[in-house]
Amino acid sequence: QVQLVESGGGLVQAGGSLRLSCAASGRTFSRYVMGWFRQAPGKEREFVAGIRWSNGSTRYADSVKGRFTISRDNAKNTVYLQMDSLKPEDTAIYYCALDPSMSLTSTASRYDYWGQGTQVTVSS
Repeated sequence: QVQLVESGGGLVQAGGSLRLSCAASGRTFSRYVMGWFRQAPGKEREFVAGIRWSNGSTRYADSVKGRFTISRDNAKNTVYLQMDSLKPEDTAIYYCALDPSMSLTSTASRYDYWGQGTQVTVSS
């Protein structure tokens, strides 16, 4: 089993920054992808960013390109999401997830393990 624990959410003004962290523990995989998703009230869960653990390849949703940066710390088994130039429409619960494959997919159903989520609220 895999445990994913997010932290770093909070309330920030528009234009501000936050950094989310997701620490992974438990079962290990030889290759996998870590992703960040978000879900706003009344909306479906959407892909934000992903990183292939083996080589650091990344993928971003168009809505966050140039503003968000995903990174990893192999030694700490932790993935980060640096969020800059935040907008009110970024307000959502942010989840990290693990896909035990190399696909770097944006499809939520392909991710087998999920964290509990952390709230990000951006005020205008």
